[in-house]
Amino acid sequence: MKAIVYEKYGPPDVLQLKEVDKPILKDNEALVSVHATSLNAADLETLRGDLVVRITAPLKPIYKILGSDIAGRIEAVGRNVKHFQPGDEIWGDLSYPHNYGAFAEYVSVPESALRLKPTSMTFEEAAAIPTAAIVALQNLLAKRPVQPGQKVMINGAGGGVGTFAVQIAKSYGAEVTGVDSTEKLDMLLSIGAHHIIDYTREDFTKNGLHYDLILDVAVQRSICDYKRALSPNGICVMVGGSMTRVFPNILLGALISKAASKKIGLGAWKPNKKEDLDFLTKLFEAGKLKPVIDRLYSLSEVPEAFRYLEAGHALGKIVITVKRNDKSRNI
Repeated sequence: MKAIVYEKYGPPDVLQLKEVDKPILKDNEALVSVHATSLNAADLETLRGDLVVRITAPLKPIYKILGSDIAGRIEAVGRNVKHFQPGDEIWGDLSYPHNYGAFAEYVSVPESALRLKPTSMTFEEAAAIPTAAIVALQNLLAKRPVQPGQKVMINGAGGGVGTFAVQIAKSYGAEVTGVDSTEKLDMLLSIGAHHIIDYTREDFTKNGLHYDLILDVAVQRSICDYKRALSPNGICVMVGGSMTRVFPNILLGALISKAASKKIGLGAWKPNKKEDLDFLTKLFEAGKLKPVIDRLYSLSEVPEAFRYLEAGHALGKIVITVKRNDKSRNI
């Protein structure tokens, strides 16, 4: 089978399209024919071997094939698989504790990482959702569920997690402000943001506005900046960005959270929760949630897709179409 493989950390140029052995199926796994996958910021961090990645794998990658989001069709199942059968269309998240591997024609996946794909979604739409939308949903609700009328600000709103967060927060009745670069603002309005801020022209921490919840996907601000922009009893959740900024913010945020009513902390998520994917499916079918897909690339074009992601101009998600079929449609 064909797969995108890398043997060392580095830029997208280290990725190679190779012929590799088809996965050997374990008893608790399903062999999935991958129809579509998508890129996440974590894939880029892992490819480059950023600080957090090198804590567990300092010299070379543990996993030779990247890719966590998956949408495809089951080809075969192990003898202990109980809930799936060949022909089932599935979606899921192969990130830790699973072994990634979605940038390939086939991948062997533990049953626990799979869910039946909604028939209302194309494979490309389904592949855009499992990581980014779950991160957005769980971090919008984890500390204190979003309430109607609350002011919610999404920093880095134009990317994968951000575009889902805007739509999910709006579905809960929040007044949503999206912060991103100039070229992404029209898109943010089109998906439901009530207000937009161009960070190249305006500092959202110094304009006198306050928010009940800040979800920061970029994490390029200091704790003092967040504190200044929060309303009394406001919450800031950090879900991305440079670890050189995140680590100090975690420590200082914990101190501030103990001493004040404003809470600042690091987000987390649990992948593949059935109730969360079911909720996202209901929003999708109600027309309240649509994956923003900027570009489609083929498997052989994954290095080019990473270069586009690295440049920071992507609007929403970048999707890799591994196998086209009659259920695919123009995005």
